[in-house]
Amino acid sequence: MQRAHRDAEFTEFYVARVRALRRVAYVVTRDWHAAEDVTQRALVKVYRAWSRIDGTGLEAYARRAVVNESLTWVRRRPRDVVVGSLPDVPAAEPVAPLDLDAALATLPAQQRAVIALRFVDDRSVAETAAALGLAEGTVKSHTAKAIATLRRHVPSLTDTKRTP
Repeated sequence: MQRAHRDAEFTEFYVARVRALRRVAYVVTRDWHAAEDVTQRALVKVYRAWSRIDGTGLEAYARRAVVNESLTWVRRRPRDVVVGSLPDVPAAEPVAPLDLDAALATLPAQQRAVIALRFVDDRSVAETAAALGLAEGTVKSHTAKAIATLRRHVPSLTDTKRTP
């Protein structure tokens, strides 16, 4: 494949999919800057492997690359933040119920990845399992556990009242 042709195909793919891939990365990393970084790193890997990737599996390959990069970032990110001095007063207790972003933070990274692919990227159980290299039963289990956790932290998700 000629380089100019490959570059044109990759550019077309990039323009069409980068926003969706970045959204998936954000749900896993919970940080827009990190999501941008891991998406870019993953797409560099996709570009390098472009000639070896089957056209029908291109999107799945890119999605898996983004999820893997996101999970790596979650495992390796610094956990502690160094501050110059400690505050004199304790932090105030939150008065409002947890929002969805804070509830997502309570999920382990693997469950966030499953939620991102299943509900943000609208993938089936089989597609999610293939993208993450998991069994379909594991995807279903992670989904059920994640939804149960989210419902505990965001009670409005379980509101059964519907307007006609």
